[in-house]
Amino acid sequence: MAISMVQSSKPLQSISTFSFPSTLSSNFPSRFPSLPSSKSPNAPFLFTTSTFTKSPVVMQSSTSDYATDVGEILGDVTIYTAAGQPLMIKDLWDQNEGIAVVALLRHFGCICCWDFATELKAYKSKFDSAGVKLIAIGVGEPDKARILAERLPFPLDCLYCDPSRKAYDVLGLYFGLGRTFFNSASAKVFSRFDALRNVSKSYTIKATPDDRKGVLQQGGMFVFKGKQLLYARKDEATGDHAPLDDVLDICCKVPVASN
Repeated sequence: MAISMVQSSKPLQSISTFSFPSTLSSNFPSRFPSLPSSKSPNAPFLFTTSTFTKSPVVMQSSTSDYATDVGEILGDVTIYTAAGQPLMIKDLWDQNEGIAVVALLRHFGCICCWDFATELKAYKSKFDSAGVKLIAIGVGEPDKARILAERLPFPLDCLYCDPSRKAYDVLGLYFGLGRTFFNSASAKVFSRFDALRNVSKSYTIKATPDDRKGVLQQGGMFVFKGKQLLYARKDEATGDHAPLDDVLDICCKVPVASN
């Protein structure tokens, strides 16, 4: 499938339209916040949704890119509850034997993340049964997290926010215009039109972070046992989320400490 692109003479700051197929609900967002400016000498492009890629998307998950103490470093990062209470990531699960699935969403105003949050919520009972703590972190302020939690809905006790993107930096997650809008891995968005149409009924762009640079952040999926990193997957692009069956399988294979 090929990318359809149109040269634009507008400055990058003013480009905010992303056209989705008319098969989606009328509630599906057709406007996105203004993007941060770019120093690239190339004029920006607008693109249509005919498709994204000529080459196959390669999905990778590996812990080899991370230092053995990444769990300890991440644990010292301060994030916030949806109520605005600060806390360190290491306080979210038992740092000796506890197993945690840490899903980092792009940002609370990303409709693909609302779709993924719906999947996470559906899997929560499976994680609970396996003795696994589900933690979802998004870019944005606490009030933006509450919008998603209330409208989707999503359990508040699993939802946290990282407005400064500190956890994303520690984990080396991708950031930038190309990853957000022009990466081939985003092709899987087009296989989820029905799910996106459904989630659009509750979605609102008001959940977009106040710092608009946050819309260029990509997410990822991580599994920890205590401070030990068992599974790591960086989202290659918007809508490129980890297969939750694979994540659950990793969790179920971890030996549970006996009392």
